[in-house]
Amino acid sequence: MDRRINYLMGLDTETCNGLVIDDKLDLSQSIVYDIGWVVTDKRGRIYETRSFLIYEVFVAMKDVMSSAYYAEKIPMYWEQVKSGQRKLVRFSTMYNQFWEDVKNYNIKVAFAHNAMFDYRALNNTIRWITKSNRRFFFPRKIEMWDTLKMARQTIGKQKSYRKYCEIHNFVTKHRVPQPRLTAEILYRYITGDVTFEESHTGLEDVLIETQILVHCFRQHKRMEKRLFVKVA
Repeated sequence: MDRRINYLMGLDTETCNGLVIDDKLDLSQSIVYDIGWVVTDKRGRIYETRSFLIYEVFVAMKDVMSSAYYAEKIPMYWEQVKSGQRKLVRFSTMYNQFWEDVKNYNIKVAFAHNAMFDYRALNNTIRWITKSNRRFFFPRKIEMWDTLKMARQTIGKQKSYRKYCEIHNFVTKHRVPQPRLTAEILYRYITGDVTFEESHTGLEDVLIETQILVHCFRQHKRMEKRLFVKVA
């Protein structure tokens, strides 16, 4: 580890156990079956990649997994486990690796796109698996950044991005349509690849979210990065 580098950790999760309430999908109780993370820096250089399927969810909760939003990907996951592309492990094994990476790279910042979703899902998962002996996935010293929040303040304000979204109909269905800021659409804009489709698998998605983070920093604009802002 180079102590001159401020290492960051990007994470992405795929979850199941969403509840349908009043015809709307409530994901506040979601639990994680796929997690991927990278150790990177503000320039997007990748120092570590991790990809884990959580045994207690992916295997032991087959009934719940069968109703997961991306349940059709289950056969693909099994093929990737067989090929060694992903590891199927107990939650404790994944969590030990997470802590090891946090310690080895002196991680003080973690980021995700729409970070509240991943933050909540990881807390749900650790509480369920440990029977609430542990209630929070992230150590207190880690500050959470949200690349959705960052993109809204930088890329989302650009006339070129608004025009891009209007041309390709990447806009919301509000009375006054607004440019959408999903990781998939932001990555299409950054790369110029309008056909790009997000994988919706942990590691692959966090790799594109890392590029969104880098692109936000390249705008050299003041922005509030933190998911949780302390009130004085």
